[in-house]
Amino acid sequence: MDKELYIIRHGETELNKQGIVQGRGINSDLNDTGRAQAAAFYEMYKDVPFQKIYTSTLKRTHQTVQRFIDGGIRWEQLSGLDELAWGEWEGKSNDANAIAAFKSIMEKWQSGDYDSKFDGGESPNEVLLRLTEAVEIIKSHKEEKLVLICMHGRAMRLLLCLLANKPLSEMGDFPHLNTTLYKVELTDDIFNIVEFNNTDHLK
Repeated sequence: MDKELYIIRHGETELNKQGIVQGRGINSDLNDTGRAQAAAFYEMYKDVPFQKIYTSTLKRTHQTVQRFIDGGIRWEQLSGLDELAWGEWEGKSNDANAIAAFKSIMEKWQSGDYDSKFDGGESPNEVLLRLTEAVEIIKSHKEEKLVLICMHGRAMRLLLCLLANKPLSEMGDFPHLNTTLYKVELTDDIFNIVEFNNTDHLK
């Protein structure tokens, strides 16, 4: 095995709790529940000898892994790990109009139209492009054998499709509760998901 990745989603924000759309364009903080989730993850995994932490540029990911960073683990922000931008829907509540709009775009994505996006937002193909660049950066540091990555739900689903060599239409196969863990091993340029949607730290 050349590298082991612990990939987690950020903790809960108040907008998550309220069902308000937040993507790349909204830089929200963790709420009390999110901070408790982050603390629970830290307690379970604080003895794992991570050599590097990668997060998106949004502070909800920084706050989720802050205790690891405070412990002296090297940290790098990669904009490629940012959440998909939902454009015109960001900051809006999940009402009937939003539900209909999201249902429509999800159907397009599931049918293989990965260029579809909301006005002012990003398509899966656009996010995949920057995720691929982020993965290449992470892979290039061969000395970093054990890595913690904190990112976002939709981008994480797209990343897992990329790593598992699955079509993006299968992104819905990857559940993503706040602070859920996917453990991925890299061997000879092949990624293998060895832990799937692990939330043991929240029990």
